[in-house]
Amino acid sequence: MALIVQKFGGTSVGTVERIEQVAEKVKKFREGGDDIVVVVSAMSGETNRLIELAKQISEQPVPRELDVMVSTGEQVTIALLAMALIKRGVQAVSYTGNQVRILTDSAHNKARILQIDDQKIRADLKAGRVVVVAGFQGVDEHGNITTLGRGGSDTTGVALAAALKADECQIYTDVDGVYTTDPRVVPQAQRLDKITFEEMLEMASLGSKVLQIRSVEFAGKYNVPLRVLHSFQEGPGTLITLDEEESMEQPIISGIAFNRDEAKLTIRGVPDIPGVAFKILGPISAANIEVDMIVQNVAHDNTTDFTFTVHRNDYQNAQRVLEQTANELGAREVIGDTKIAKVSIVGVGMRSHAGVASRMFEALAKETINIQMISTSEIKVSVVIEEKYLELAVRALHTAFELDAPNRQGE
Repeated sequence: MALIVQKFGGTSVGTVERIEQVAEKVKKFREGGDDIVVVVSAMSGETNRLIELAKQISEQPVPRELDVMVSTGEQVTIALLAMALIKRGVQAVSYTGNQVRILTDSAHNKARILQIDDQKIRADLKAGRVVVVAGFQGVDEHGNITTLGRGGSDTTGVALAAALKADECQIYTDVDGVYTTDPRVVPQAQRLDKITFEEMLEMASLGSKVLQIRSVEFAGKYNVPLRVLHSFQEGPGTLITLDEEESMEQPIISGIAFNRDEAKLTIRGVPDIPGVAFKILGPISAANIEVDMIVQNVAHDNTTDFTFTVHRNDYQNAQRVLEQTANELGAREVIGDTKIAKVSIVGVGMRSHAGVASRMFEALAKETINIQMISTSEIKVSVVIEEKYLELAVRALHTAFELDAPNRQGE
């Protein structure tokens, strides 16, 4: 008998019919003898609907009151799922984050979990009940309802699994696992049986939308085995663990991530003096704009060209800030490009294999794809290319690293 935390997202509980299907799935696990805690999101679209309602009153709703409002979405879902389970003869009880006492800090709309009181849940599990908990929400030390920000239900699921020392945290979604890359771009993409936390964290941060970064970080920190599964299709899914299997079995590359939402800015002819990087990026940071990749080239005339990438949504704001900086520093010009994309190869196998980057560059060169920027870490290599070559690049790399071979998963 295992203790399993199961999390179902908005599309999985989007209608009453789907909630009934989730209840059937949970019932099967319970009949198999497992102790089950279920974490659910609000029904798909509900959180957006509530936010829109709030904005009809105020363009910038008071964060505390917004949390009170949007937290009701999950309250509806937990009650409906508990009812559906009870109807099927399964003992069940629903709890809001406050009732469990998921203690968070007081940062409304983006709170972080500090502590979970697991006594009530353990007592219910001991009594044979399925416990249904509202994701995405908690309570601060003053009794105020808080929410964890977008994707917070994943974090709730992982945090509960950590607190309860669950055998596994299962994240049910609309895909049947983590793939080597997006199957819509590469039809030969393969579902991975296993991936490490480290690799999944890189994939999530580089554009893979399967799991929220915060939940992967949490799972890695507390060593909670995560499994990604399809809500309504049977299958083993993908297990995410600390375990790096024997290097002979470990593929060099586990996956290819990509991101279209990139933009690039260059400030040219900046005096090459100590502290110039801070003078350029300090104002960007002060404007709350995140910088991703950075390249600096020093010219023979003691000036430097400084290039960095930002999210495309931040491009115009970043450009305004940079042009002001350019005037202050006496730089030659500011140029930008919004038609770029980032492609990354990820794999812990890189640690024990030389020449991975050159193999990547060779594959792109064969397709006459020019590399504009390069960034590396221990388990990833990222490049910036023209956006129009993105899908060609992903397919070429997928083939070059033998990810689309039929026996990739030993199938």
